[in-house]
Amino acid sequence: MSDPNNIDALLDQDGFLADPAQWNPEVAKQLAWRVDIGELDDAHWRIIDRLRAHFNQAGTLPVQRTLCRELELESDCLLAWFGGPVEAWTVAGLPNPGEEAKVYMADMEARAKTGYGE
Repeated sequence: MSDPNNIDALLDQDGFLADPAQWNPEVAKQLAWRVDIGELDDAHWRIIDRLRAHFNQAGTLPVQRTLCRELELESDCLLAWFGGPVEAWTVAGLPNPGEEAKVYMADMEARAKTGYGE
């Protein structure tokens, strides 16, 4: 188990990597403990890889249902494996998305928890 206070990278005021170039699998594991996910399994890594690939290509968060469907996971996979899109984004080592995007992600999480919009 990692110490959630011992991250081998600098974090910004919101807990995102200050320099996303510092991300690596070990940092991802440390971030996962920091946001109370714990050990990362194969599904976590598949989601992380897809989030990073989508961000590197499009510069945005993918549509959650599309991402989950492409990975053949349930439609709320970010909630199921990470607790929500903000935590998934954080562990994936992506840059702070800004306040508007964080509000959007929080809304996605709330909708997934209530089943609204399914």
